[in-house]
Amino acid sequence: MKAAVSNLEPPKAAAPARDKRIVIVDDHPLFRKGLEQLINSEQGLTVCGEAGDASAAMTAIREKKPDLVIVDLSLPGTNGIELIKNIRAEFHRLPVLTLSMHDESLYALRALRAGAQGYVMKQEALDNVITAMREVFAGRPYLSPAMSATVIAKFTQAPGDVAVNVVDRLSDRELEILELIGKGRDVREIAKMLHLSPKTVETHRAHIKEKLSLANARQVARFAVQWVGQKSV
Repeated sequence: MKAAVSNLEPPKAAAPARDKRIVIVDDHPLFRKGLEQLINSEQGLTVCGEAGDASAAMTAIREKKPDLVIVDLSLPGTNGIELIKNIRAEFHRLPVLTLSMHDESLYALRALRAGAQGYVMKQEALDNVITAMREVFAGRPYLSPAMSATVIAKFTQAPGDVAVNVVDRLSDRELEILELIGKGRDVREIAKMLHLSPKTVETHRAHIKEKLSLANARQVARFAVQWVGQKSV
């Protein structure tokens, strides 16, 4: 007898998974390049675009249709927090991972409230950014273990020190400037770092003075130094 001929087709090989595509938004080209090389060296990840400011970022996102955007908070013009809000308004499900030179305890909650899924400090970026990206792609928010504990404590304890909570009145840019004042930066240094005019920095400082009920620029500086010192304890 002849063997029966099977009509079953051989199973098709599964199509290889598509690389996750990332857009990097940072105003420092050398940092972008280093981050791009790190990401591209990881299996399953590839950088598909980059931008140095918020406007270019939105253009790159619309053109490249990435799976993740990495956003630096300190951008010229529209800062990173506002960019995150703009991304969230137009691309509701696009994950955003925040990178910042600023203390995680100062900005992480603001970034998450704006719509980011994670926060990595730039000083630790090369060590932690791939882990953070994997967590975000898995649908889990990423914060450092220390910051995760801080967030839990914030929501399980009574309101704490007034000197800490009072800065919630400040805008994201004002908070950024207050921190830099507290670290000893003068108006011109801050203006250069944030790509603003000295006059704009002075205007923000005046708003900080009013919102915190301080008498003058010297009291703003004194408050800023004490506040930054308190946050670093």
